[in-house]
Amino acid sequence: MTAVQRKHFERRLMKERAYTLDLLNRATSDAASQYEQDRAGDLSQWPTHMADRGTDTIDEELAASNATRLSRELAEIEAALERLHATPQRYGICDDTGRPIPLQRLEVIPWARTLR
Repeated sequence: MTAVQRKHFERRLMKERAYTLDLLNRATSDAASQYEQDRAGDLSQWPTHMADRGTDTIDEELAASNATRLSRELAEIEAALERLHATPQRYGICDDTGRPIPLQRLEVIPWARTLR
């Protein structure tokens, strides 16, 4: 990979990092700043129907799952930036096979570690 290509992927990773961090910050601040009653649109503090509780639980679990996914993705992006700076010759090389990762794959997932 050329120096120009590495610079391009560094910019891509920084853009993805900012985007993912923004999503994660919004997801966690939304969850922290709203009361359950406000999120659900309930008029009282206590849901009157079991389905309301189930819906609230599913919403909370989905939000937690999304925050976890975003956190993992952010960690992968950070690791890719570290590889790019610490060992630039290893960026874009498959961890499993040692072969170059196709540039088309890196365009889609610039933090990719493997060929697949």
